[in-house]
Amino acid sequence: MIKARQRQNLVVEIEKHFALDEHVREALLAVDRESFVPSQFKHLSYQLDALPLAASQWISSPLTVAKMTQHLELEGVDSVLEVGCGSGYQAAILSKICRRVFTIERIDELLKEAKSRFSELEINNIITRFDDGQRGWKQYAPFERILFSATAKEIPEVLFEQLAEGGILVAPVEEAENYHIITRYYKKNGRITSETIEQCLFVPVLDGTQK
Repeated sequence: MIKARQRQNLVVEIEKHFALDEHVREALLAVDRESFVPSQFKHLSYQLDALPLAASQWISSPLTVAKMTQHLELEGVDSVLEVGCGSGYQAAILSKICRRVFTIERIDELLKEAKSRFSELEINNIITRFDDGQRGWKQYAPFERILFSATAKEIPEVLFEQLAEGGILVAPVEEAENYHIITRYYKKNGRITSETIEQCLFVPVLDGTQK
């Protein structure tokens, strides 16, 4: 009961800044953020703060996760690819809306921890991969939606190729140093168009993998 009330309070705090669609609100209420936060920061789980993870990474603010989720326009979507699993919290939220979530993480330690959390929480529709997410996941392409959970200087062409016709890709894009913009890309008739949404701050996408 306490955790359910904490999640409800979290949604109330998010909605002070950003109006949630019902399916996003329900996903946030269904996932215990505390399970994805390192033990020393558990007491901060339900505040609107980004929190440190292992390997100099961060778990995004719940407000940011809510925004990125909603910007993907996920109602009725079957498959989504996430580039940058991190703690696994964003993937867990996506798993409550989409039938299949494919998530790639380049840091082995983070991916192992995330997989353990998914198992403990009995989330069975998330498929994980240890790899450089900038290559995408050709085996399961095309994806109806693709989400970057880290800032890219530019979106690799291979990911647009793996985006389904009519699909949407959402990514924080670095316009200038320390100036990142959430950008939404659409694929229609094989062509990519984009729109900017708002300023943000994410850790950068890095090349290669880290054991």
